[in-house]
Amino acid sequence: MDRTTQLTALRPGTSTPHVADVYDPAASTAATTAAGALHRGAAEVLAGNWTGRSTVPSHQLYPHQWSWDSAFIAIGLRHLSPLRAQTELETLLAAQWGDGRIPHIVFNPAVPLDAYFPSPDFWRSSTAGRAAGAPRTTQTSGIVQPPVHALAAWLVHRADPGLSRARGFLSRVYPRLAAWHRYLLHRRDLGGGGLASVVHPWEQGMDNSPAWDAPLSRITPAPARSFRRADLAHGAAEDRPTDLDYGRYVRLATDYRDGHYADGDSDFAVEDPAFNALLIASEHALARIAKELGAPGTARHARAERLTAALVERLWDPAEGMFFCRDTITDALIPERGVSGLMPLLLPDLPRDITTALVRTIHGPRFGLGDATRLVPSYDLTGEAFDPHRYWRGPAWFNTNWMLERGLRLHGEWGRADALRAALLETAGASGFAEYVDPYTGEACGALGFSWTAALTLDLLHQDDHGHDHDHGHGRHHGRHHDQRAMLGMSDKGGDLG
Repeated sequence: MDRTTQLTALRPGTSTPHVADVYDPAASTAATTAAGALHRGAAEVLAGNWTGRSTVPSHQLYPHQWSWDSAFIAIGLRHLSPLRAQTELETLLAAQWGDGRIPHIVFNPAVPLDAYFPSPDFWRSSTAGRAAGAPRTTQTSGIVQPPVHALAAWLVHRADPGLSRARGFLSRVYPRLAAWHRYLLHRRDLGGGGLASVVHPWEQGMDNSPAWDAPLSRITPAPARSFRRADLAHGAAEDRPTDLDYGRYVRLATDYRDGHYADGDSDFAVEDPAFNALLIASEHALARIAKELGAPGTARHARAERLTAALVERLWDPAEGMFFCRDTITDALIPERGVSGLMPLLLPDLPRDITTALVRTIHGPRFGLGDATRLVPSYDLTGEAFDPHRYWRGPAWFNTNWMLERGLRLHGEWGRADALRAALLETAGASGFAEYVDPYTGEACGALGFSWTAALTLDLLHQDDHGHDHDHGHGRHHGRHHDQRAMLGMSDKGGDLG
């Protein structure tokens, strides 16, 4: 058996792999070391959450396939099984709508309806989404999540280029990823400034960030008796969004559904810096994918540069040293300092004064990295709404910190990146691969054995001491900066399939 076949083989009579089938001791240090034990623990989480074609974030709290979760999961899975990582993304993309959107949830029909809310019978995707080209046989939600997918696809390809080419992986996913970006850039430019807008807090991924409080205040909440929150059966109420917030989420989703998922009519439309930074990073990755497929053009790279300029023009606040969300209904910036406003550090073409200011903000009193906090919190430590345990209003999340670690490294802040990497690995193991943690203490919050925490732990473990990525079948690039650009899917000038 070749390595990929070994890593994806199933035990006889089982539908999920045993950890021995996905854990490759040769890929990390000896299993007796702390790093080896952490590697094995992360592999066990992903093995336990694998369903046969995709990975759930958490069997209890999130028992279906989530869009941006699967992108992060694939980034980690590529170190265990490039084939399984490709399958993760292919399964998600198979549920893409005709208009190009990738839905934020792909529902598993074997899971009972009452296991998660909003469930398939709420979204009614195959009927309410018919005009937008929703799949007829696969039930999904009707909203989206941040576009990490092209970046994930490129990194997965790099893990085993031979397997990827043999399977035609990039040639099959490229048209779907291109359609996804077209949807965001055309259907979702609701502010008219070139950036994509989210029409629901769940789309941005940081569900109950204080940045949503002002635009949500315009929304009349759905009656409490009209829905039942399944999340409270698996998480503490004090760690989750309030009932009032949830009622507004339900109202927004209901109105979007009843409008047949058409864009442009919502009372909630926000340009978010993290969402758009990930779109730009994925545009750079699409440029590299196009180049791999033999296209010589530079249109995608040029588009990423234009989007970066629009991001700075519309969302950057030099006085505050960070980016802010823009409410497109009022055309005003939302003065809430969330971790989203730091995410553009991922981008290679930011002016140096902006990257310097972002690094200063990350390590300053509002986010406290390396001083007050172990990991970057999701919200301003000094803000009135800060809560170290309530979902996106203060706790630290592993995916945002993984992105910031990459951004710090990309812009030459290697010492700071190394320190954040060490803190991420220590906290992931000590917390049982928690969904999120108290930023001060590292105390676990939310679900344990959370898939993207495990996956991104694996990705960090597969860096060497200089932050280089150990991808299979790839030689080293010369120089740390060049190598980090490649890791992040950043394009060398070129690559577009039109």
